[in-house]
Amino acid sequence: MSEAIPNIRHLAAFAATVRHGSVTRAARAVNLTQPALTQAIGGLEASLGATLFERSAAGMAPSPPALLLAPRVEAALAFIGSPRVTGTQLKAFVAVARAGSYAGASEATGLSAASLHRAVADLAVALGQRLIERRGRSIFLTLAGERRLRGFGLALAELRAGFAEIAEWQGQSAGRMVIGAMPLSRARWLPEAIALFRGAHPAVDLVVVEGSHAELAGPLRSGEIDLMLGALREDSEASDLAQEAVFIDRPQIVMRSGHPALASPEGRRRLLEYPWILPGRETPLRRYWEDMVALLGAAVPHVGIECGSVMTIRQLLLASDALTLLSPDQVAVEVAAGLLALSEPPVEVRRTIGITSRSGWRPTFTQADFVAMLRGCGTVSVR
Repeated sequence: MSEAIPNIRHLAAFAATVRHGSVTRAARAVNLTQPALTQAIGGLEASLGATLFERSAAGMAPSPPALLLAPRVEAALAFIGSPRVTGTQLKAFVAVARAGSYAGASEATGLSAASLHRAVADLAVALGQRLIERRGRSIFLTLAGERRLRGFGLALAELRAGFAEIAEWQGQSAGRMVIGAMPLSRARWLPEAIALFRGAHPAVDLVVVEGSHAELAGPLRSGEIDLMLGALREDSEASDLAQEAVFIDRPQIVMRSGHPALASPEGRRRLLEYPWILPGRETPLRRYWEDMVALLGAAVPHVGIECGSVMTIRQLLLASDALTLLSPDQVAVEVAAGLLALSEPPVEVRRTIGITSRSGWRPTFTQADFVAMLRGCGTVSVR
């Protein structure tokens, strides 16, 4: 984790000054002297390269960049939840929690393991909570530690967004966006949107984190990733996540070219007699397949190979008479090359593909532009 974390007391001083419009009242609110508060704001302005206040005899009037940043800072301070937390402690704890070890956190941050130990211990004392437990050589977060990690991660996400909005206001389209990509989104939808986005925002770095819904939902909730793309959960009751449908995907039965099931109608009637390769039971695609089998009035056959990797499934299909259910986008190259073939399922299978974000997520202009491009690319792909 290499992102810089400003002095949290300085951020609190800035937010208080926006709220009160007066150095005197703001200093009293955050328990700083007036010179210290003025110095804190000056340091923040220097680091951002922006004037945050217009000073006059009437008080401190926030500038446009300050009005962009203030709601983000207020949200970040609320997520941090304590005025006793320092930026050093926050950075150390988040790094250790995400790396799973002090050694890994040391490598990620460039800080010594001893410094990280000390900062995390100081944080636990400041909060009056046990955050990390050791079990042998491994470390685990306590329940309090998990809550703090999520809050700190969301605070960092708000600060990143606030700094990016100031850069956008200054005409500097820069920053970093992290996208969680489930398998289907990686085949065509996401690459097309990235190509468009890079043309419009070449200075913005994009990081694509691949994984399943289960693997990506946690990092989304804790602010490590900005949004997640893929099949939506129709039975989701998670109030902290918002889902937006973008297009409907119609998976097809996929098999090797020359498969016996392609030879005659009789072969198609025997589809359930062939081995199937499918993702785990917790995935929408697996449930759709089971629903398809039920609508055919048949017993759900045993699935001998459970696999979520499209690359692995493709190789297994080429070497056997196994079948699977995939989006045509995911095997378009192999179908065009004559290696794999598609067949309409006997009962139509549909799944909703879209964008999952945190409830209440406020995208920056750049993030909103990327989401708009995702909507456009998804619209043209509806089959």
